[in-house]
Amino acid sequence: MSGNSAAGNQRADGPVEFDKARRDPAGVFKDPAAIADHPGLSRAQKVELLRRWEADARELAVADDENMAGGEAQRLDAVLKALDRLGGGHDPHAPTKHG
Repeated sequence: MSGNSAAGNQRADGPVEFDKARRDPAGVFKDPAAIADHPGLSRAQKVELLRRWEADARELAVADDENMAGGEAQRLDAVLKALDRLGGGHDPHAPTKHG
């Protein structure tokens, strides 16, 4: 089993293209848990990637709330759970519907 998916192509145990993942974590990993569970990333790298995913998910959730294309609202909970598992918390300054 390769661990690949349509949403993200990162093997669960393979090397990470960190710069690519930093720009688009959802394009590299199948879900937030795959980041939290990846043995090849440091805790700091995992938190950085998850915070980026959190910011992206919040922006898309706002767009979804405003009836714009989006669809990441359901991913936000998964990102926050993965951050909590790592003790990374979440970004209180991340964009929300109210700014």
